[in-house]
This record gives sequence, C-alpha cells and structure tokens, in this order.
Amino acid sequence: MKRRILFVIGLFIGMMFFNYSIVLANEEGEEGRDLAEDALSGILIEQNTGAVLFDKDAHEQLPPASMTKIMTLLLIMEALEKGDISKEEIVVVSEYAASMGGSQVFLEAGEEMSVDDLIKGIAIASGNDASVAMAETIAGTEEEFVRAMNEKAEELDLKNTHFMNTTGLPAANHYSSAYDMAVMTRELLKYEDITSYTSIYEDYLRQGEENEFWLVNTNKLIRSYPGADGMKTGYTNEAKYCLTATAKRDDMRVIAVVMGAETPKERNKMVSGLLDYGFQSYHTKQLFAKEETITQLNKIKAEPYHFDIVTEQGVHTLHKKGEEEPAVTTEVSIQEEWDFPVKEGTIVGELTVKENNEPVYTTPLIVKEDITEASILELTKRTLQKMVKAED
Repeated sequence: MKRRILFVIGLFIGMMFFNYSIVLANEEGEEGRDLAEDALSGILIEQNTGAVLFDKDAHEQLPPASMTKIMTLLLIMEALEKGDISKEEIVVVSEYAASMGGSQVFLEAGEEMSVDDLIKGIAIASGNDASVAMAETIAGTEEEFVRAMNEKAEELDLKNTHFMNTTGLPAANHYSSAYDMAVMTRELLKYEDITSYTSIYEDYLRQGEENEFWLVNTNKLIRSYPGADGMKTGYTNEAKYCLTATAKRDDMRVIAVVMGAETPKERNKMVSGLLDYGFQSYHTKQLFAKEETITQLNKIKAEPYHFDIVTEQGVHTLHKKGEEEPAVTTEVSIQEEWDFPVKEGTIVGELTVKENNEPVYTTPLIVKEDITEASILELTKRTLQKMVKAED
C-alpha cells in the first residue's frame, strides 16, 4: 500500500452538513408524502455526495429490464473517452444485432449507422438492436461486452447486480437492485455529455430517407418534470414498470429509482414524488468546483516539475432545509510514490469531507495534465539548482 501525505484543509465554515446515512421513510413518507408506496423497491440519492435520501428495499435483487442499458451506456461513454470509438465512426449492423426483439429502432443487417445515432437509439428509444450493435463494435461480441459489464459492476462494488445481456431482455441470472442502478447512474453522469442524449424527447434516425424512424423518449418525465434530463425506463412482464430518473435544479441533482410498479402512470407518479421530496427537503452547497486545484506538487523527476492536483468532480455538502449548520472540514490524501509517466485524469489521491471530524464521503483527486519523466539533462539542471540554493 502506498504511503500517503496528508493535507488538512480547514473549512470551518458555518454550514450545515447532512449526515449521509440512509434516511428511511415510513409508508406515509415524511411530511405526509407517499414515497414509492406501490413499488417493489425504490431509492433516492443526491448525485454529488451519493447520500441516500430515501430507501425502500433498495438492495433487493430484481429484474431491471431495459434499465440494464444504463450500464451499456456507461461502457459506451468510457470507450468514447478512451478514444476506442468516436461518435463519427460508422458501424455495420450484424445480422445478430438486427434480430433483437423487444424495443428496437429496426436496424437491418448490413445497415451502416454512426455511433452517435446508435447512442440516440439506445438513450431515447431503448433500442435493443442498437445496444447489441454497439456492444459488438466495442467488444467484438455481445458476450464479451457483457463480461465487461459484470467487471464494471464488480469495480463499482455492486453486490446485487449480474448481467446476462446488454438489453435487459428476460434471462435467468440477470438482476440488479434499485441501489445498484442509482450507483451506475451516478457513475454515468460523470460523463456530462450523456444528458445531451437522454434529455432529448424526440429525434429522427435516417431523417429524409424512406426508412426514416421517429425516436420518442420512453421517459415521459423528460417533457413533464422540471429539470428532468435522464435516464432510463424499463418494462418486461417479470420486471413490471421500472424507471431510473435524474433531474437537476440549480446546483443540485438527484437520482430516483423505482422498480416493479404496476403501471407506467404509477411509476412516473412515484418517481416524481421522490424527486419532489429531494428538491423540497434538501439543498447543496459547493466546496470545490470540478477540476478546481486543491494543491500543487513539486516532483524533481517529473515534467513539468510543478503540477496541479485537482478535483475529478465538484465537491458539495448536502443540507437538510431548516436544520442548524455545523462546521465542515476536509482532508486531502495524496500518494507519495510516483511512477512516471502519469496520464491526464489519473486518480492520485482523494479528498475526504468530514462532519464533526467524522468522514462522510470521499471523492477522487486527479492530475490535470500528462506528467512525463524529466530528461537526464533536466534532472541534472534541477539537482545543481538545489545544490546552489542549499549553499546559499
């Protein structure tokens, strides 16, 4: 285990910081609300902190139906960031992908379509065929892509999730939980571009062609709920009606998940109620912006010699409205041992937010630029400079 250097940043600011433990609502909910009363399970979390604001059987293993595509989209966005694929890349649809049943955008075997349009087909219309086409493009086969999905689930410590396909079509041993779906969504939202797809209510594929296809978002809250901009619906006979939804107002974003509702109307009503509860009962305050410099390091073997350590995401505190505001502190831990080169965006430490000196949550710290190993000439120059300063 790498040794760590601790930097304590005193943020004794007079602000309330909500203790990020699970807040359980009874059947009537708090303040008379019915929260996910008619769902098999449900959860509400705040996106920045990951705090659980409401939980009803959130760890129960249930079929997620097309909410499975949240993980599919997560791996697609990762592949885009890594440069393994590009939005402009043209995908040739396989016969297998075109054969997918259920919700689809009616791809044909041999058809060519851009990655950008296929993502729209998944995010807006929940296309099973588009999901498989992208899985094959990234991993070669759907089976290999599913293996990567399960590896990602393990990496995220999702203890009640296992995938058998990319689509959510019924399959034995294919399950997830409301909590796990919320965690996947929180991870997906790190890719800010995702909501440029999931917030679209309607669009077209093959516009102007004979086989033009009208995309209509399966998540009707996009049009009806203020601030809603994602994420994914789901339905099968076994799963019933499911929805993972996210909405943002001002600087606060919440994620609500409902699984096992009897009708889409009930599902949407329960999710809207959860979102309302989050916005009406809590608000956030920002401590640090995304990619804000937390500290600067000097490493004699590094090029550049001075480089910034920044936040990977914005860092916030969560406040329950009407409660007293205690002081908050943060503690920064940076790895001491370095091997160069280090790529831009690499996690090199963490920032821990504390309340009353008790850890509440941690968030990664990264390098903001590529750090390479200094040349022999540069190392010699720096060593001589240090010797001269020491003599002074």
